[in-house]
Amino acid sequence: MARWVRRRDRAGRVLVVANQKPGILERYGVTREEADRAAWTIDRSGKRLQGAAAINRVLEELGGGWSVPAAPYRLRPLAALEEAFYRWFASNRSRFHRFGVTPECE
Repeated sequence: MARWVRRRDRAGRVLVVANQKPGILERYGVTREEADRAAWTIDRSGKRLQGAAAINRVLEELGGGWSVPAAPYRLRPLAALEEAFYRWFASNRSRFHRFGVTPECE
């Protein structure tokens, strides 16, 4: 995901940081368990989002056509479905290695 975002964020709107970077979790107040469980975004005001909410926030920040797939998340029933799918996918991501999904950041 991090590589995907970096390639598409030509305007430099999103800072992608590997959670394995020394001191980074402490800096942003994220535990190792939280980082292993989900993707996170933390905006300049300190607002923290995880899982599907974080992914959708990044899509909105990328702008252009990428904000379109994030729009359904604004509807509570769809947000709940996205969160459930995210939790399932995150707990099973090692099964998707043949599609290029890696269990952790490089």
